[in-house]
Parts: sequence; C-alpha cells; structure tokens
Amino acid sequence: MLNRPRRNRKSAAIRNSVQENWVTNHDLIFPMFLIEGKNKKSEIKSMPGINRLSSDLLLKEIESCLKLGLNSFCIFPAINDELKDKKASEGLNSKGLYPSTIKLIKKNFPEAVIMTDVAMDPYSSDGHDGLVKNGKIVNDETLEILAKMALVQAEAGADIIGPSDMMDGRVGFIRESLDDAGFTDVSIMSYTAKYASAFYGPFRDALDSAPKFGDKKTYQMNPANSREALLEAELDFSEGADYLMVKPALSYLDVIKLLKDNFTLPIAAYNVSGEYAMVKAAALKGWIDEKRVRDEILLSIKRAGADVILTYFAKEFAVGKK
Repeated sequence: MLNRPRRNRKSAAIRNSVQENWVTNHDLIFPMFLIEGKNKKSEIKSMPGINRLSSDLLLKEIESCLKLGLNSFCIFPAINDELKDKKASEGLNSKGLYPSTIKLIKKNFPEAVIMTDVAMDPYSSDGHDGLVKNGKIVNDETLEILAKMALVQAEAGADIIGPSDMMDGRVGFIRESLDDAGFTDVSIMSYTAKYASAFYGPFRDALDSAPKFGDKKTYQMNPANSREALLEAELDFSEGADYLMVKPALSYLDVIKLLKDNFTLPIAAYNVSGEYAMVKAAALKGWIDEKRVRDEILLSIKRAGADVILTYFAKEFAVGKK
C-alpha cells in the first residue's frame, strides 16, 4: 500500500500538525441572561451552570471571561411581567434595564464585544417576536418597532445588533434606520435561518418568553427546509447584514455548510439551549464524557463552516483552554 492515512495519525504532534479545523476563544460568543436587582443570581434549572444575573454580577462575570480570553457576549434581558405590553414598549425605553446595562458594560469594559437581541418577545405580553393583531403576527408594523429597538441598543453602545424575529425585510429596515442615525459602524448579525425548533425550551424558561398562544411557525422556518435558507440568506445579504446566522446549530450542520458554500459573509451558528441541556443532562447521569462531547460538538459546528459560534459552553471552553 502506497497510501496509508494512519501515518498522519501516529502521534499527537503529527495529528495536530495536519488538523484541518480548530475552535478558539475568538470563535465564540457567550450568551448571558440579565435580570433586575442587585447582587441577584437566579439559577436556570434546565440549563445547569447558566444563571440569570443582575447587572452588577453580570459585570463581574464578563470581567472573569475577559481574563480567560473570551471577549464577545450576547446579552438577553429577562423583563418583569408588569413591564410587558402588546407593543413591547419597554424595549424602546432608553433608560430601561437593558440599555442601561449595555452602557455600564461598555463603560467598564470597552474592549468587550457586545451583541444585543432585537425582537419583541422579551417585552411582549403576547410572547411573540412580532406585533399581534387579531390573532396574527403582522410583519410591516413590527419593523417600525424593531428599528426603534435597534436604535436604543446602538445608542447604548451595542457593537452588533442581532435581529432574531424573522420578520420579512427587517435587516434592510434596521440597517437604514441605523445608518440614518449615524450608526454606520454598528454591525448586524441576522438570524437568517432561524428554525421553528423544539430545542429552544430552556431558553424560553430563562426569559419567560414563550408565546401566550399558538406557536412561531408563521415566521420561523420549517425544520424540513434547507433551500429556503438560501432565499433568506440572499435577502439578508442584499439588505446589508454583516453576518448570517443559522439557529439551532447541531441539527442544522447541513444548512451551515450550505450558507458557507454560497455566501462570502461570515457565517454564525447558535448552539442553542436545548443542545446544551442535553449534554449537561447526560453528563450528570454519567453517560458521556462531557468535556469531550462539548468539544466535539463545537468542532463539528466549526467544521460545517461556522466562523462564529454562540454557545453556553463558551466560558467552560475558555477555562479548559487556559
């Protein structure tokens, strides 16, 4: 035999020298959950190791991550029910918990990259990503609200705006609003192919943001479809997105590769709460080697073509690399 592939596997040094893909801290964004209060920490039972944190503790957590070489964070607000209404008005409050905390983070840690979430569901009494009228989620009227929300977040210091709503045309609408207001340097990471997935359960527990009626299938994508992701990506690309995201990641590796093969923009993937929870649950039972499974999952997402990975494993991974 002239060709013996095992020659390139015979030692750790050789295996490392021919390794095709690597995951580093620079590839990762750490999603974090914000709550009202001071010195307040609330465990998310369905996501072991992940907590909701008040702004003072969130700052400390970000500082500890920065020391590990992890510098990108996506902040999600858990809003008290009394502040929620049908128009998600609290999302437009420039003095509210979310923008105030973003300002604090950027003041204390200007080197941190802060990504925000643009959607109505954290602030909506209906729990939907868009405005509800007569039992339907209306698209075009939602865009006005999302654009105003994005402006509040940009003014607070957000580096990357993350429209997660899946309304048609929202990337272009938000891009134009940001540019008109002078925020031409603020990036948009579009949730391009966001599927109506069963893997979001723990996240909705964390934010108490589940729909109060129906589901999100009229705006999130059908898990059976992949070509449709190309349409969504083409629209987001043409409307001025800076990154294209696939969510979830692990069950949609083919979609990540599809976008990577067809677009020159950076591709992001969201390793979502249900994917995280499954690993943690199996590890707690002693059924798997958690660290090896974690690293293999992240590597598979990178191998599929993701340039950026949003993952709740980010800090654990960074600790392991220190």
